[in-house]
Amino acid sequence: MILLLFLQGLAHGNQSAATVGNPTLNLNITGGENPEDLGIAIQLVIFMTLLTLAPSIIMLMTSFTRMVIVLGFVRSAIGIQSAPSNQIVIGLALFLTFFIMTPVWEKVYEKALVPYMDKEITSKQALSVTGGYMKTFMLKQTREKDIEFFLGLAGSSGSQEELPMRIVIPSFILSELRTAFQMGFMIFVPFLIIDFLVASTLMSMGMMMMPPAIISLPFKVLLFVLVDGWYLLVRSLVESFSL
Repeated sequence: MILLLFLQGLAHGNQSAATVGNPTLNLNITGGENPEDLGIAIQLVIFMTLLTLAPSIIMLMTSFTRMVIVLGFVRSAIGIQSAPSNQIVIGLALFLTFFIMTPVWEKVYEKALVPYMDKEITSKQALSVTGGYMKTFMLKQTREKDIEFFLGLAGSSGSQEELPMRIVIPSFILSELRTAFQMGFMIFVPFLIIDFLVASTLMSMGMMMMPPAIISLPFKVLLFVLVDGWYLLVRSLVESFSL
């Protein structure tokens, strides 16, 4: 709205300048030839809004949520809070998200972006096609129980093809959180057993003043390296998604 007012004021100023004979700059923003298409000014506003919401969209509508939570669990289970650092954890989760989401984004590019740039479809149709592919991806990872839960809260019903995004997105997020915490628990168990064995051994030896974490940390790192933990972790994360 502010952008539209600014453009209107600029056009009015150009008209005023033209009346006194000064050099003028004409700036015209018009919609597409198709009356169903959005005007360029509205498209600019939508584009700027999407740039603002891009981090939230990447985190909540893709595989990023599960990735970063599970990687955080691994770091906490080992007991090293600064290795890998937050930048490495977020970067690894981000690139794994790109790897998993590439097939979906390629379909969006071929079926929505390219036809829109060639003026074969309108912007509304392009957004509809994009939303359809994203909805299909999210529904494959979402439990029916979570969908039914939000349908009950909304007081509506319908098939998966008719589900609106306001139902699909929170259902997908809830399912991702549950799956991520389940995987995190399974990762925690072997490291917790090592902590328990080390603590029991120290108590039996009468070394109650020795912190068990100091002794168990090298063993946990050694176990993680011997089983090739990063390979198994990344493989399990990628294979946990249905594409």
